[in-house]
Amino acid sequence: MKDTIDIEVEGQRLQLSHLDKVLWPATGFTKAQMIDYYTRIAPVMLPHLTGHPVTLKRYPDGVDAGYFYEKECPAYHPDWVNTATMPSRNVRQRVNFCVVDNAPTLVWLANLASVELHTLLSTGEDLDTPTWIAFDLDPGPPAGVLDSAWAASRVREVLADAGLESFAKVSGSKGVHVYVPVNGPATFEKTKGLAHAIARQMEQQYPKRVTSMMRKDLRGGKVFVDWSQNDPHKTTVAAYSMRAREKPFVSAPVTWDELDEAVRHKHAEELSFETWEVLKRVEDQGDLFAPVLKLKQKLPE
Repeated sequence: MKDTIDIEVEGQRLQLSHLDKVLWPATGFTKAQMIDYYTRIAPVMLPHLTGHPVTLKRYPDGVDAGYFYEKECPAYHPDWVNTATMPSRNVRQRVNFCVVDNAPTLVWLANLASVELHTLLSTGEDLDTPTWIAFDLDPGPPAGVLDSAWAASRVREVLADAGLESFAKVSGSKGVHVYVPVNGPATFEKTKGLAHAIARQMEQQYPKRVTSMMRKDLRGGKVFVDWSQNDPHKTTVAAYSMRAREKPFVSAPVTWDELDEAVRHKHAEELSFETWEVLKRVEDQGDLFAPVLKLKQKLPE
C-alpha cells in the first residue's frame, strides 16, 4: 500500500497516510480499519459529538507505544473543521478545541491517529451549561467491569428515586458510564453537586463496594463513583469512541438489561465490544444512546 491516498468525504478532499500501519499490535488492527470504523459509525456517533469541544488522545505509533492528549485543534486543520474557544490558564489564555460536526472532520482526526475522542459536557455555544450529568464507575483492582456494572445499576436506582432517567455505556475498558440527560437550564455547580451527593449516598448504602473518594489508595476492591467529571474543563470519552486497549474495543451504549444479565451470570466478556460488534449492534438496535441527546429533565433541588 502506498504511503498516501486521496479520498473525498461528503464533498471534502482528504489525504490519508500510512494506512497499513498497525495500531493494535495484539490483533493486527490497522489505521485503515480504524478510519473505516469511524466512517461507518459516523451517522450515529456525530450527533453525540456535534457542538461539543473535543480533546484528542493520539497514538501515532500504536496503542502499545506513547500517546499524547491534544486539546488545541492542530493549527494546520482544514478550514471546514470547526473550532470552539474556551478561556484557559495557559500562556495564550485560551484553548481552541476541534469540534466534530461532520464526517470529514471525524475521518481527518482518525487519520491523525486520534484513537480516542473525549468531549466536554457542554457545547461551544454555551460552555457554562452542561447538557448532561456523567458518572464514571471506575473499579479499583481486584474489582472489575462486573462490579462497575452492578454499581451503575445502583446509581440508576438512586436517580430513578429522584425522578431522573439515565442511560449506560461501557467505557471500553473496565468501567461503565451513566449519563443523565438534562438538555435544559442547568449549571455545573448544580450538576456536580448533585452527582457528588449521589456518590456519597451510594457510599453510605454500600460502604464495602463503593467509594466517593478520589484517592486511589482507598479504591482497592471498590468502585469509585466518579462525580468529579461534571466540571466545565473535564472531558469524558464519547459514545462510540474507540479505546486504546489490547483489542480495538469501543465505548458502546448498552441496555440496563444487558448490564444486569452480565452481572447475574458473571459474564464480563459480554461487556466488551470490538468495532465490528458495535457496527452490528447499531444495525440491529439503532442508537441506544439517542435519548441522551433530546430528553429534557429538571434536576431536583
